Amino acid sequence: MIADRGLDHPAWTSLQGAHAQFALTHGDAARYQPDVAPFVAVSDTPGSNVWADLLELVGAGGTATLIDPPQPWPAGWEVVGTGHGVQMVEESVNGIHDAEAVELGATDVPEMLDLVARTKPGPFLPRTIELGRYLGIRRDGRLVAMAGERVQPPGWTEISAVCTDEAYRGQGLGARLVLAVAAGIHDRGDRAFLHALATNASAIRLYESLGFVLRRSRAFMTVQLPAD
Repeated sequence: MIADRGLDHPAWTSLQGAHAQFALTHGDAARYQPDVAPFVAVSDTPGSNVWADLLELVGAGGTATLIDPPQPWPAGWEVVGTGHGVQMVEESVNGIHDAEAVELGATDVPEMLDLVARTKPGPFLPRTIELGRYLGIRRDGRLVAMAGERVQPPGWTEISAVCTDEAYRGQGLGARLVLAVAAGIHDRGDRAFLHALATNASAIRLYESLGFVLRRSRAFMTVQLPAD
């Protein structure tokens, strides 16, 4: 496995660096502004006050979803959701700029939110587009596929929101967009990585065919903070 602090703690290191302008931070806890991304993170070297910092940041009675959080939870904190994913990194990805892939902007967000709502690739909020470069493919003027950039730990950029309208699946649009986003990442000297649900075998096979390899498994936990 590639040893890399940023990849082990992508949200935290991104919020401390490339995405600092989107960060809300309290001590050893940080989160993206709520309309940008739902990710909450704690320091990779948390102190004994980390849970108090997280409570202050999120607020009593709130919920927080963390990746591979430190354990154990304090008394009164309830785990309300869990999930398992994989982190994949590029090994032999040949980024390819695609003439049909157009850069998406703020005026495209309503269409992007609609596509995400129908295809459910993962979190995408009204200001997620500000995190990086998003590309889309249109057919008859309608947005039918997209992919873009999300968290950016040092030296890496995550490819995310890869989705295709059901009527246009099987045409390789998702693969083309992943490679086009990767080309832009390579142009600025970063490497690409991504996450997928551990149960999404078809997506994992696609990414492997494009030159990504499994780096590690990931655990996602949503915790309800005490109201009092």
